[in-house]
Amino acid sequence: MKLLRVGTAGAERPALLDAGGTLRDLSGTVTDIDGALLADDAALDRVRAAADAGALPVLDPAGLRIGPPLARIGKVVCIGLNYHDHAAETGAEPPAEPVVFFKAADTVVGPNDTVLVPRGSVKTDWEVELAVVIGRTARYLESHEEALAHVAGYAVAHDVSEREFQIERGGTWDKGKNCETFNPLGPWLVTADEVPDPQALGLRLWVNGALKQDGTTAQQIFPVAEVVRYVSQFMTLYPGDVINTGTPAGVALGQPEPKPFLRAGDVVELEIDGLGRQRQELKGA
Repeated sequence: MKLLRVGTAGAERPALLDAGGTLRDLSGTVTDIDGALLADDAALDRVRAAADAGALPVLDPAGLRIGPPLARIGKVVCIGLNYHDHAAETGAEPPAEPVVFFKAADTVVGPNDTVLVPRGSVKTDWEVELAVVIGRTARYLESHEEALAHVAGYAVAHDVSEREFQIERGGTWDKGKNCETFNPLGPWLVTADEVPDPQALGLRLWVNGALKQDGTTAQQIFPVAEVVRYVSQFMTLYPGDVINTGTPAGVALGQPEPKPFLRAGDVVELEIDGLGRQRQELKGA
């Protein structure tokens, strides 16, 4: 299923994009799309049954904002340097273990919402990423099979980053990762049954119409199953938590000088096979 949330910011309602591409209203079937829903197999079965029966009301998508596909996100765990080609372009050795950092849940915005360039920023960068959404509480998982069984679905994430804040201002990466609007998510949460192999997805990103990133999750150093298993050794993952799994080569940081960092007025578009497409115009904070 392709689950999404539509409406003005803070007042989104749950919806579903059916197999024919028609937008359907879920608000009469479930309260919202959040961790509680993803952990409730019976509720998800009701949604599937209503969708299969064609019983859900049609929504007119014209002028309707698409919000983040997940409400009440608990935490956003991020994996750095997780593609062989991205590590190479930045001059970094492939890590021996996953590099883990966090984004605050309040960085998450809709897939087409405005992204704000922070005040004083000269090195705002783009990163298309596969986001994993957790559907079952995960503690000390032992196998890849067990890890994937705890995944509710997948989405497109834009891990916007400010490289000066991240690298040159001391401390951890978090300063460059947590500026407001720095995690557009969606348009859909695609349930795991529709993504048979998360290591066979193409990822692409354009800036002002020019293709910058064109990669595949097959290039991940640590595949999705290992990322989920590994992270569960250090923290408990709950339904509604999100893991951003890294970005392929092609970011501004990895390009020759003068590096083409983002500025107000730029337009970024990104997509992942089967998971939808985003578009953001950048403005000054």
